[in-house]
Amino acid sequence: MSVDENDAIEAFERLGLTSYEAKVFIALQRLGSGTARDVARIADVPRSQVYSVAERLENRGLLDVQQASPIRYRPVSLEKAQRTLEDRFDRECERALTYVEQVRNESTGEETQEDIWTVRGRERVDDRVVNLLSSADERIVFGTRLSELVVDPIERCLEEQANEGTAVVVMSQNDSVRNRLGSIEGVCTDAPPSHHEGDRRSGRIVIVDDDGVLLSVIDDDGGETAIWSSGSRFASVLIQLIEVSTQTPE
Repeated sequence: MSVDENDAIEAFERLGLTSYEAKVFIALQRLGSGTARDVARIADVPRSQVYSVAERLENRGLLDVQQASPIRYRPVSLEKAQRTLEDRFDRECERALTYVEQVRNESTGEETQEDIWTVRGRERVDDRVVNLLSSADERIVFGTRLSELVVDPIERCLEEQANEGTAVVVMSQNDSVRNRLGSIEGVCTDAPPSHHEGDRRSGRIVIVDDDGVLLSVIDDDGGETAIWSSGSRFASVLIQLIEVSTQTPE
């Protein structure tokens, strides 16, 4: 990886150093050791600023000071500098996360947030469908009108769940989808009511047990966007609404 001085300075800044501190540290690495005048000569740092910057670097453990006349500065080794910066990062990270954990533990729990997530992109929706199907304990309802949305990992997951005794129902207006998945032992198939025949936007529907649900739509550009929820009141209510809407009117 090719890194120039500007890249290095920006990296030091992300590690907590100021621009001047990074420039002085780099200059001293070039010099080996030097006075404030030596540093100012090769670094874009005013000589008057070098003294205070060097003092901060000494406090950080990144350089040593020789009390001579004039004062000379020597950087610590790169190995020691790396350990110093890593230790500093670890301390700051621990301090920040300790506070976040404290705030989280202080939560009263009076409010609960329903987890409703959005997934965009066909492959990501594929992964989420498989993940939901794999979590089923008792029953699965899988539906799609598009045969291309029945990818091999989904078919294998349905077969594995059916073999383990999970009740699996496939809903589709598409004969090829019903025939393909209906050939799996233990998988039942059905067609949705006729009032769904005009649907041209739906993608996939997944219901897992009574608390996991995914609904996707096909975007105008042919992509797929899904919302899903698991273990929430939202999921339970949406499942009830879906099941009512898919019942055949008497």
